[in-house]
Amino acid sequence: EVQLVESGGGLVQAGGSLRLSCVASGFSFDESSIGWFRRAPGKEREGVSCINNPADSTYHTESVKGRFAISSDKAKNTVYLQMTSLKPEDTAVYYCAALTTLATNVCHYWSEYDYWGQGTQVTVSS
Repeated sequence: EVQLVESGGGLVQAGGSLRLSCVASGFSFDESSIGWFRRAPGKEREGVSCINNPADSTYHTESVKGRFAISSDKAKNTVYLQMTSLKPEDTAVYYCAALTTLATNVCHYWSEYDYWGQGTQVTVSS
């Protein structure tokens, strides 16, 4: 059974930092991409950051470049999203997802992600 379990969300003031974790199981972690998505109230879900484990390549959407960093610990089947300089507009439910069926060295094929976690709330106060 595929499982993706997020943790690390919470309430933080603008300018603060949070680190999200995603622990994965039930699929070949080393051969997959892991992405972080978010859905803000009243908005569409968007891909934020991702990492392709085979190539160790990463991608960040423009709005988080320079502020978010993504990393993968293959020994722990865990992906981290380090978020710094947080802004109120970063407030959203953050979801971890896995792309397991596409052989690629890049990770931002957002529509191809096939397994999802339950999400963790991130709230940034002004």
